Amino acid sequence: MFSQLPAPMLDPILSLSVAYRNDPRDEKVDLGIGVYKNSAGETPVMQAIKQAQDIVVATQTTKSYVGLAGCEQFNQSMIDLLLTGTSAMDRVSAIQTPGASGALRMLGDLMKVAQPNTTIWISDPSYVNHKPVMEAAGLKVRHYRYFSRDTKQVDVDAMMADLRTAGKDDVVLLHGCCHNPTGADIDFDAWQAITQLSQKNGFTPFVDIAYQGFGDGLEADAKGLRYMADNVEEMLITTSCSKNFGLYRERTGAAIVVANTKQEADNAKGKLMTLARSTYTMPPDHGAALVKTILGSDTLTQVWKQELSQMQKRLVSLRKALCDELKNSHGTSQFDFIQSHKGMFTVLGFSQEQMTQLREEYGIYGVGDGRINIAGLTEKDIPYVANAIVRVA
Repeated sequence: MFSQLPAPMLDPILSLSVAYRNDPRDEKVDLGIGVYKNSAGETPVMQAIKQAQDIVVATQTTKSYVGLAGCEQFNQSMIDLLLTGTSAMDRVSAIQTPGASGALRMLGDLMKVAQPNTTIWISDPSYVNHKPVMEAAGLKVRHYRYFSRDTKQVDVDAMMADLRTAGKDDVVLLHGCCHNPTGADIDFDAWQAITQLSQKNGFTPFVDIAYQGFGDGLEADAKGLRYMADNVEEMLITTSCSKNFGLYRERTGAAIVVANTKQEADNAKGKLMTLARSTYTMPPDHGAALVKTILGSDTLTQVWKQELSQMQKRLVSLRKALCDELKNSHGTSQFDFIQSHKGMFTVLGFSQEQMTQLREEYGIYGVGDGRINIAGLTEKDIPYVANAIVRVA
């Protein structure tokens, strides 16, 4: 049975962590996998999560199944976090999923059932898992131009030109904030323009928002998504608690459907539960229980928001510090675009050969497409990383 299987290809991101751990050099920096690290180089458990865990351990009375939709209190909390104040609140449904990748697959499967000839448009470049997940669901995938390699910013004109060709059988996948891998986000004007284009051409928007709170803050990061949800009949959303709650290993996410009516949203939820039954049946409970506990308590919510704000501000300060080091110590403003990007990631504009040089000569691990994880930096790393970037450039 297995003799015909080819040797597996290494995952372009996850394999970096293995290589980094096996690297014997003392002076090495892991800027590959997308996890947040504090000044000590650790991915911490948030205080709000620790307090919620104590509550869950003390009050949870069973480990019985949670059901196909997962924790409904968690689902409503995710809807509230993203869509409060919009008309979509009256015509929305959600299921809990194993992370945002699980949500992507569930909504991919839903699109295939509801509209078999769907073509989904994703940005060029986009999150490495978007294309394979959608293709695994049986959907056709097309790319729209997004990132200018010259300016290191969003090429809005090119993006809009491509999206004008999307029609009623198409779905357009957008990053809600903190674009992965580039860190370059569309502005609110672009959100409005895409919304109007969706109304005119009939394509369905799909927003993947995995980093809410890491860009400009919880509310600001949801502004474009909320405007869109308030002004389109149908919309798909995936969200993750990996980053803003630090629940990476708990695989806590949600798939959300905004429909024209509440009945249609409920019908979509029913189909999602059927699809979940034939895939993983039920999502893991622990992460959702923690998030539900936090967002159900005013005190814990405030603790969480303060911690998240501190993380967001630190990301901004790391970007500034890296640009300042490049400018002040090396006399170059070539990488000033890093400071304008948002969230965890930035694309340096380096070739795969240059990224290999960074890794082999300096022990700095980034993804082959030029992406580095700003959240993987520590303050003490910045002079070393800046020096390596300049030498490789």
